[in-house]
Amino acid sequence: MIHSLFIINSSGDVFMEKHWKSVIPRSICDYFFDAQRKANNNEDIPPVITTPHHYLLSILRSNLFFVAVCMTEVPPLFVIEFLHRVVDTFEDYFGECTESIIKEHYVVVYELLDEMLDNGFPLATESNILKELIKPPNILRTIANTVTGKSNVSATLPTGQLSNVPWRRSGVKYTNNEAYFDVTEEVDAIIDKAGGTVTAEIQGYIDCCVKLSGMPDLTLTFMNSRLFDDISFHPCVRLKRWESERVLSFIPPDGNSRLLSYHIGPQSVVAIPVYIRHNISFRDVGGGRLDITVGPKQTMGRVVEGVVLEIPMPKCVLNCNLTVTQGKYTFDPVSKLLNWNIGRIDPTKLPNMRGNISVQSGSPPPESNPIINVQFVVTQRALSGLKVNRLDIYGEKYNPFKGVKYVTKAGRFQVRT
Repeated sequence: MIHSLFIINSSGDVFMEKHWKSVIPRSICDYFFDAQRKANNNEDIPPVITTPHHYLLSILRSNLFFVAVCMTEVPPLFVIEFLHRVVDTFEDYFGECTESIIKEHYVVVYELLDEMLDNGFPLATESNILKELIKPPNILRTIANTVTGKSNVSATLPTGQLSNVPWRRSGVKYTNNEAYFDVTEEVDAIIDKAGGTVTAEIQGYIDCCVKLSGMPDLTLTFMNSRLFDDISFHPCVRLKRWESERVLSFIPPDGNSRLLSYHIGPQSVVAIPVYIRHNISFRDVGGGRLDITVGPKQTMGRVVEGVVLEIPMPKCVLNCNLTVTQGKYTFDPVSKLLNWNIGRIDPTKLPNMRGNISVQSGSPPPESNPIINVQFVVTQRALSGLKVNRLDIYGEKYNPFKGVKYVTKAGRFQVRT
């Protein structure tokens, strides 16, 4: 199935490779580099590239490309999901997944890849199982392994590997039992020049941090579970009970995990939490003017924070001389990117940015105005209206600490000007 994995940095250097079957030369990545040169940006690179004898499947995470090489036809989403699971495992082990971190922990990375894939087929991808097999690195363990010559790999098979609950190890004990759930929703939207919504979708997911002793059985119910359009569950969720009762019933993984991902399509009414009043104009002579105001909208009293506006200016723009009432702005004359970092919006005093735009002399005005990319965060509210009703625990006699947190943030959120 998967023969090789190449990890490529933003400069186009293959700084790590792993082969499970035959060794495939690095020159196979030239097909990927050709596709990269043809794409307008890194996100436009096709995830599946066909070559005369191989298939290249790639993802972009943390500014790194993970390119898997297959020699036969495989379900592409299966390989892409595995690549995302590899990155999630690296982040779980090392805190982040960057080139310097991977180079610092080469040994552990190769050990993980050996366990996650067996002869090209996924084997152990659950974090709990991997942590029993390969101990996460720390300073004391690194020093001890250097002195004694031992490795991080355990000599015994994990307790959950052969059970029917492979995502949870047996004999778990905690002094404080707790279960916390994070409901996060990302809004992908396009807003037209008049402020109307062209399209709006929500990509949501529920992450859980469960630290419970024993083998508890949980049920999670929602106030309005009919909102979900398309759902992807963790293997621990009992699918038949969800289909019949709309109740999440599961034996939770130990520690952090993603319980489910869901999608709410454009046919549903999505309340946009911010509005932008904008006036960007370019004249034939003398440059242009810019006036932008940002305000909250339909937030149910919640504060909009972490607001950032990015405006890719036309190539003819030389500089921007602007005045802001809140936050600060920067303009990069090389990439032509105008960035306005606002922070938290005060509804009583809306942030405004206005001023002049300098353009090259003699250049015609741009054919179209730039788009505005918006980032924001709204805490303690799920934009879809999703709410957790209750969490029940069976099979254990303790009363754990329980909590749910809601966060809404911008995904691909664009405003046309």
